[in-house]
Amino acid sequence: MMSPWCWPRRLASGAPRLLRSSDATACAALHATGFAHPWSAEEFAVFLSEPACSGDGIDAKFGLAGFILTRRALDEAEILTIVVDPGARRQDCGRRLLGAHLSRLGALGVTTLFLEVDESNAAALALYRRHGFTQSGVRKGYYVKPDGTRANALMMRRSLS
Repeated sequence: MMSPWCWPRRLASGAPRLLRSSDATACAALHATGFAHPWSAEEFAVFLSEPACSGDGIDAKFGLAGFILTRRALDEAEILTIVVDPGARRQDCGRRLLGAHLSRLGALGVTTLFLEVDESNAAALALYRRHGFTQSGVRKGYYVKPDGTRANALMMRRSLS
């Protein structure tokens, strides 16, 4: 049996909500759990204050459990980042976030959505493929890993119309 400190954190039953400027610090802390080169609270504050950027988050009893952030330009958008707290993974958080965000972007008139993902991130690739994203290219050596080696980014796209 797992020890209590190893039990997964359970998500609150709340629906995804719009990110606010006041979420910048929580976004930065959560981002640091998933990326070798995380963004700062100041960077998130800038993104969250830009009219072209929008994001959704899911809250849990312990705080922000996950979020997604995109930037729009006319009828296209790019997912800038998506991250789920390690203790909340495999609990449907990513699917709920991405689904809600796709609906929000469609309502804003976005017809095509793009993203880049580390080719070795099997969980993210599975999530994106389940939501209809297809590979459109490769960026060689795009990501710098913690050990200094580089990983390819798969470029993906999805039509929302």
